[in-house]
Amino acid sequence: MVSSISLLFFTHCHSSPPPSTTRPLQMGPTSLRFLALHSSLAPSSSSHQVPIAAMATGASSKVIDGKSVAKQIRDEITAEVSRMREAIGVTPGLAVILVGDRKDSATYVRNKKKACESVGIKSLEEHLPEDSTEEEVLNYISGYNDDPSVHGILVQLPLPSHMNEQNVLNDVRIEKDVDGFHPLNIGRLAMRGREPLFVPCTPKGCIELLHRYGVSMKGKRAVVIGRSNIVGMPAALLLQREDATVSVVHSRTSNPEEITRQADIIISAVGQPNMVKGSWIKPGAVIIDVGINPVEDPNSPRGYRLIGDVCYEEAIKVASAVTPVPGGVGPMTIAMLLQNTLSSAKRMHNFD
Repeated sequence: MVSSISLLFFTHCHSSPPPSTTRPLQMGPTSLRFLALHSSLAPSSSSHQVPIAAMATGASSKVIDGKSVAKQIRDEITAEVSRMREAIGVTPGLAVILVGDRKDSATYVRNKKKACESVGIKSLEEHLPEDSTEEEVLNYISGYNDDPSVHGILVQLPLPSHMNEQNVLNDVRIEKDVDGFHPLNIGRLAMRGREPLFVPCTPKGCIELLHRYGVSMKGKRAVVIGRSNIVGMPAALLLQREDATVSVVHSRTSNPEEITRQADIIISAVGQPNMVKGSWIKPGAVIIDVGINPVEDPNSPRGYRLIGDVCYEEAIKVASAVTPVPGGVGPMTIAMLLQNTLSSAKRMHNFD
């Protein structure tokens, strides 16, 4: 069971009915990629790295622009896909298996296809009816596992209740697990001296933002709020790999504010709107806000707006840099998915 402070996944798309309360809705495991696809991308920077000093848009407002960085990464992927196709005649391929008729899942798959097309990646889709058997899904996975033109496989979640999600996900070959959820990939991530074939897209995007903005993690104190398998836990492992000293705050932590206030770097992924107040933040800290929480807003055309786990208006007065919501981590998640697919294709074809 996911604890109250664990990452909750948003299963409603922008066209869904607005939430009726300010309580964060439960979210589906692909929601961050989905929301990323709905964010328009800002022009990219000409440099791979943007110093923190260059982020200030005012006396105290320093914004880590995930849209801009994601656009830059997608441009890099486009160039590499083209180079690979011209050099060896191979186009990276990403396959998605969709079961049932959930509108939010269908929207994600449709927009994922657009994202692939925008960088030149081939997108394949298998849409199965709601009453399909688990064996039928496994047969399609087996087909994609054996298909040399497919370099990444996604099984769209959630699956119908009569299917065992764990069995289905574990059937994806580790070499094509571009979501990075296979136990062997997570196990390799946790072990010193081992390298996972893929890192989960959202935490990978968090670390990439820190790299691209020139934030050193070596020797820094980092706090990850939330311990989900999809974001919190792998984010903590990635920070350790960067030689940060890491603490994880979760639902059983008795003094979360005190621990968080010691951090030079905060990654929050809990699905609790505005949980992290300005008083939780050490002056000069860098904040990566993964939370995507819909709250009522009668002034919005949709009747709601999206906010993060961190109280942005307070954070920008204290932190040296902070990601906005939306427009921060969200766009990075889809960029990392595309990047993982490209890396898979390069690895399979020994292309540098």
